[in-house]
Amino acid sequence: MFEASEIRLHRARRILHDYPRLARRAVSIGWFITMTKDGAGTPTRSAPRAETTSARLDLIEMPGFDGYALLDSGGGRKLERFGTVTLDRPEPQALWQPRTPDAWKKANAVFSASGDDEEKGRWRVDKPVPDSWPVKVGAATMLCRLQGLWHVGLFPEQKPHWDWMNDRLALVKGEKPRVLNLFAYTGAASLLAAAAGAEVTHVDASKKAIGWGRENQAASKLSDAPIRWILDDAAKFVAREVRRGKTYHVILVDPPKFGRGPEGEVWDLFTHLPGLMRDCAKLLAPSQASLVLTVYAIRASSLAFDQLCREMLVTQGGTFQSGELAIRAASGNAVPTSLFTRWVSS
Repeated sequence: MFEASEIRLHRARRILHDYPRLARRAVSIGWFITMTKDGAGTPTRSAPRAETTSARLDLIEMPGFDGYALLDSGGGRKLERFGTVTLDRPEPQALWQPRTPDAWKKANAVFSASGDDEEKGRWRVDKPVPDSWPVKVGAATMLCRLQGLWHVGLFPEQKPHWDWMNDRLALVKGEKPRVLNLFAYTGAASLLAAAAGAEVTHVDASKKAIGWGRENQAASKLSDAPIRWILDDAAKFVAREVRRGKTYHVILVDPPKFGRGPEGEVWDLFTHLPGLMRDCAKLLAPSQASLVLTVYAIRASSLAFDQLCREMLVTQGGTFQSGELAIRAASGNAVPTSLFTRWVSS
């Protein structure tokens, strides 16, 4: 019998088995890979293209910030610091060996998955951890917690998207920028957008996540910020906004692979994402608009989501950027976290 960690590594190896084929396919249609930090700077590595095309696959690395650091990774795990608390969590894609073994002994808590659902499990607390503790992310204060899931209330790899969002908001002239944040979880992006002067509509199907987001709003001293907290199924809400004729300057879409709405609505990424993106395209402001789609924990390629977004936005022109997000560890290796596509209007 395999141990749980061995099973996770076996699954990861199976997922990665198809990567060489995808890479060869990408080159054959003219894609090339670049590596950047925080989505800026000169590419540090690229592969030649077979033919001229506008498509590009970018790797955006998040090197950490004052409130967060990836300390090490390997053996199917990652060692992270959230504020003052160090956590040891599963990471199936960390196929290499840890580089600083002694550092792992300093973890406050270790998460072990239970059953086939790797997000659910149990925390073993080895050193004191507060019931809730603050982590600063720019103008936002996020309250992190240990619960029966591997995540703690903050996805730090998304920070390059949040910075990009604020850069886009700064370019909106002549009216107050409007932001729609779908599958918005505990509200980091919503709070940062509101702090930057935007009117924010925050949509999530979890009552618990909405409540957590409101707590983060109070902790961030942004209680007067114009944020609408909407408990709803994202697809239904977006469809109603289309009928109402609403528009937004920035739309953030961060869907799970599978989920349920507050009334039991079923969400399946591959079945329902195309329809959702079609409606999101109708909600984009006529000018000064942008959109970012992030997907994670799936067996897929960035190419698939790039092509979906290009199809849905084909009549709107603009420019696209697609690729992967990753967090670079202090010890050296980078952990891939999610796929993304960004779009900016002409």
